[in-house]
Amino acid sequence: MKLYYATGTCSLSPHIVLLEAGLPYTLERIDFATKKTPAGIDYFTINSKGTVPALQLDDGRLLTEGPAIVQYLADQKPDSGLAPRAGTFERYQLMEILNYITSEVHKGFSPLFNPKISADWRASAQANLEKKFDWLSGSLKDKTFLMGNAFTVADAYLFTVLSWTRPLKIDLGRWPVLNAYQQRIAPRPTVQRALKACPICRVRFTSSLRKKSEVVAIDI
Repeated sequence: MKLYYATGTCSLSPHIVLLEAGLPYTLERIDFATKKTPAGIDYFTINSKGTVPALQLDDGRLLTEGPAIVQYLADQKPDSGLAPRAGTFERYQLMEILNYITSEVHKGFSPLFNPKISADWRASAQANLEKKFDWLSGSLKDKTFLMGNAFTVADAYLFTVLSWTRPLKIDLGRWPVLNAYQQRIAPRPTVQRALKACPICRVRFTSSLRKKSEVVAIDI
């Protein structure tokens, strides 16, 4: 399998899942400025949406959209615990939280990365996003991970999008539950390996971990 990715994007999420599942894969970085592969191929000829992530299977078929990709990967290793078994109620709960992350949290960040929006629009967009943080805090307050005690594909996704708070200068410390959640996930070996594959977009994660003289890289 080949994962098409771009630095600082949600494609970090399926990369973490690939590592968690222990599946063989290769990476191909897309230059978002030119929409070209390292070989100079027009990325639109590979994925007509022009977006990442995209997963090319060994038989040439292409799967796009992060929530679909991470579930496909989890199903290749059903004993990994990365997703509940297909057809179970718990699987639909996983789909529910993945849909919330993609439609409410991920997309809530989008306008904040637009340098051309007005100050009022930015303030409104951030206020709306902060309401999503409030809900997530309530959902996570008595749990280690989104689905309970086990790390799933949903955690790879939420960790990725919450890491965008740092370049946007949103203080996640205002939500101690989310801040602690990020700190639990950041040191995972798979997360660190995924980040090392993307050195250009790494920044230093300096929350309370700094008190322990630890520095964890976060993909932006």
